[in-house]
Amino acid sequence: MQPSIRGNDIVFVSQGDLWRVGIDGGLAHALTGHVAPASYPAISPDGKAVAFTGTYEGPTEAYTMSLDGELPRRITYEGGMNVAGWTPDGRVIVATGIRSTLPNTQLMTIDPATRKSAMVPLAQASDGCYDPTGKTLFFTRMRFQGSHTKRYQGGTAQGIWKYTEGSPEAVNLTKSYAGTSKDPMWWNGRIYFLTDRDGSMNLWSMAPDGTDLKQVTKNENWDIQSASIDKGRVVYQLGADLHLVDVTTGEDKKLDVTLESDFEGTRDRWQKDPLSYMNGLDVSADGSKVALTARGQVFVAPVEPGRFVEVSRKPGVRYRGGMFSADGKWVYALSDQSGETEWWKMPANGVGFAEQITTGSKVLNMGGKISPDGKRLAYYNKDLELWIVDLATKVSTKVASSLDDTISDFAWSPDSKWLAYVMPSSTFSRINLLAVATGKSTTVTTDRADSTSPAWSADGKWLYFLSDRTFRSLVGSPWGTRQPEPFFDRQTKIYALSLVKGLRSPFEAPDELTPVPAAPAKTGPVNVEIDLDGIQGRLWEVPVPASNYNLLSATAERLIVQDASLSGPRNLVVVDIKDRDVTPKVLVPSIGGYQLSQDGKKLVVFKDGKLFPMPASAPVAAMDKPVDLSGWNFAVQPREEWRQMFAEAWRLERDYFYDRNMHSVDWNRVRKQYEPLVDRVRDRSELSNLLAQMVSELSALHIFVYGGDNRRSPDSVGIGYLGGLLTRDAANGGFRIEKIYQGDPDYPETLSPLVRPGTELKAGDTILAVNGVDTMGAPDIGALLRNQAGKQVLLHVKDGITAKERDVIVRPISGGQANDLQYTDWEISRRRQVESASNNTIGYVHLRAMGSGDIATWERDFYPVFNRSGLIVDVRHNGGGNIDSWILEKLIRKAWFYWQPRIGNPYWNMQSAFRGHVVVLCDEGTGSDGEAFTEGIRRLGIGKIIGTRTWGGEVWLSSSNFLGDGGIATAAEYGVYGPEGKWLIEGHGVDPDFVVDNLPHATFLGKDAQLEAALAYLAKEIKDKPVPVPPAPKYPNKAFPQKKIG
Repeated sequence: MQPSIRGNDIVFVSQGDLWRVGIDGGLAHALTGHVAPASYPAISPDGKAVAFTGTYEGPTEAYTMSLDGELPRRITYEGGMNVAGWTPDGRVIVATGIRSTLPNTQLMTIDPATRKSAMVPLAQASDGCYDPTGKTLFFTRMRFQGSHTKRYQGGTAQGIWKYTEGSPEAVNLTKSYAGTSKDPMWWNGRIYFLTDRDGSMNLWSMAPDGTDLKQVTKNENWDIQSASIDKGRVVYQLGADLHLVDVTTGEDKKLDVTLESDFEGTRDRWQKDPLSYMNGLDVSADGSKVALTARGQVFVAPVEPGRFVEVSRKPGVRYRGGMFSADGKWVYALSDQSGETEWWKMPANGVGFAEQITTGSKVLNMGGKISPDGKRLAYYNKDLELWIVDLATKVSTKVASSLDDTISDFAWSPDSKWLAYVMPSSTFSRINLLAVATGKSTTVTTDRADSTSPAWSADGKWLYFLSDRTFRSLVGSPWGTRQPEPFFDRQTKIYALSLVKGLRSPFEAPDELTPVPAAPAKTGPVNVEIDLDGIQGRLWEVPVPASNYNLLSATAERLIVQDASLSGPRNLVVVDIKDRDVTPKVLVPSIGGYQLSQDGKKLVVFKDGKLFPMPASAPVAAMDKPVDLSGWNFAVQPREEWRQMFAEAWRLERDYFYDRNMHSVDWNRVRKQYEPLVDRVRDRSELSNLLAQMVSELSALHIFVYGGDNRRSPDSVGIGYLGGLLTRDAANGGFRIEKIYQGDPDYPETLSPLVRPGTELKAGDTILAVNGVDTMGAPDIGALLRNQAGKQVLLHVKDGITAKERDVIVRPISGGQANDLQYTDWEISRRRQVESASNNTIGYVHLRAMGSGDIATWERDFYPVFNRSGLIVDVRHNGGGNIDSWILEKLIRKAWFYWQPRIGNPYWNMQSAFRGHVVVLCDEGTGSDGEAFTEGIRRLGIGKIIGTRTWGGEVWLSSSNFLGDGGIATAAEYGVYGPEGKWLIEGHGVDPDFVVDNLPHATFLGKDAQLEAALAYLAKEIKDKPVPVPPAPKYPNKAFPQKKIG
């Protein structure tokens, strides 16, 4: 709701729009009505205007409008702007990271009339208020840390600081409390703010020096979400309501507000791009129909022209994994109609009623497979169990369970008497065969390699599967730059397991003792007989080259498999069984997936957003007649869907959370508390807010709420950026280049557009015109750069020294590229500071995160400095990932002997081992795997840690519990503990060995106290504990004594 109060007016957010209501509640009137959302309203000091954040053209910008209503006026053109309030003299305060090099939030003030802006000289300021003089700012240090976590006390907990213009540094007013204190508001000589120091987020006040704390509200069980003050009255959001409290008398009342609205967001909407939500595809046994699961609904489409069927018609129910019965008359799907995810069957022609098959489930059930005879369905669940349900009796039997990972890759034998499945283990995944009649499973593949994707031959005599047993490293030795390591591409081959003794592989060429076998006579149904004795010894290799295969299928004539190269497309490959040459052929290149019909005669291939049916035996793919989905669209009933997604989010959190006991939180009570508010949701973003409040009750990190079918502007027009800081300069008639952000000169593609070869502008030059348009006639130069990223743009510029004018062509970069460039500028300035201060004796590597791109950064920046005496690994603001072990492994390598060539310096084994002293820099922005890396540095004795306490998120996640519309409330799934039997890092963070804080004002001015501390520490260590390369010993004397002759 994000309310703002001034005088007798309150402006708040609902349905993605701004609304105005009186302080006594009543009928609220809409101020905005754009399809794109508006947020963060703030009424001006004179009560005549409101500033707010809007995304009308795509970028997040600041707007102002009259409180009486008018066309909103855009006052920023830089992107990434969030309105945070007003100054006493009528300037808009915005929070933005657009002008910070390290991605941190800063405050900026903007004159709404002239659009002139000025930075508040503070780093890490996310919101704030001024005292009446406009000289002292009370601000929240740190932005919201991202995870919805009640009673959070990690290193990124927000606190309230004070900064007075001209003072040497800001002062922490709430340092005595480790939890959250935020949203300061000034009134009558006191600071009112939100804090959770009594367990719930309530309104408190304090003196301007941080003393004399007083609690104003005492709400229990509900957190205040946001608040605003005027003349001693605070309006705040609690749950789904607005409250008004008089801070003098303590009188607190709930406001009854009615929206004058047609509630457009709750009307049925037609989903006209169902493929974007499709997450399930099945082909009928005869290949005549396909079942499509999209946005929680199931549909049946004919392969040839025919009637398109909407199978599921139950609003507020999500269906998953729709698949045909053996005879094609029914569609089986997982449904939460009962309140749990159970298997149901529905008529495939859409006529009739659904019937529940399984009951009593207490955890999420997942993907299944129906037996060829149509009598059984195998499925697995989130508790790592494998079940089979008899479809006639509806009796479910647990047949296997795992302690390591999900049991998957089911494949029924042609006679339905056996089920092959993949059983994960702590080493490698192995294929098991389950005899359905006895319930006994037998492992049939080795424990020395992963074996997956079992596929039965049509005659039931062979079980084909994939296994990674080919190890040919593309790197031959550890010699070379950047310490090359073995890399194994194309590990997977196709194997065939003979199910009875005495069989010869169908791929084996005939010889004089074994002629070509006669074609088998067509008989009755297949009867699969398996001789389990010595079965692992009856393994044949299908003679095709190893590759990156997955998703294997088999027909009577051929094997079908996906082949995905590491950097190229995923191709559909066939291997003809009768072809003695055995050459894999690409049937369809660059596919999105495929499905084989149960009778093995039809294929449906997903490619380029279309479904292509074709005979499974086709020598050439038929790609001219896709399944006709042109008329596929369906209605979504938002309110029913929101109710379903709320219940599902609650269930998925229950089923995915790493602690079955839910941190001892009464999870059923939590649902009862929050679920009634679903009926008051009027917009998808409001559902996200409600979900965030609910999941925060678990007090865990890595719980994020994002995505979903939110309102978006139809006019998404990005801004092109020039890679510099530009300011309006009327005296010079244009926008002056104040600073050009530094790219890495060794990697020209990272350079600012302003300094690319042929452009070569510099700080002090002025941009007079963009594409022939005078910049002084535009509201901002950003307005002239809309929709210009990546395009040729003509700039008319004036030299800052000679005043000569010229034209240059530049290609502006996107917002993401601009952010990357500014971050690079910060990194390069740190590296140059380290090299200058240490005379190149200390190396510097900054890791932004712990992902695949960051190991590339390590390779680029570590190996040029691996032989220095000191090393700073900077993981400040590290967003996490999963590669900590890779980097820790590099740093624990030791030099244990040295090679001395005839001429030149010695070098050591292990290659590129770092021999010097190590410091890791961390801060409150170091999160997740960045924290794991930091803690590893300490526990493995690699070096020292300098900085501030980290985020505190160490229960890892998979981010796989998505809702039907693509949104998610993630679950913390994998707790981390140490050998001493204690949970690590979660909720607290990693404490550095030496605490050094980069204070807000000094940091804004360019000082980096943490880096300076690291340099000082390493300089002392290098001096006191030098690590020179030991000199080679005296060469041995191997001369044999000779007797003198004569």
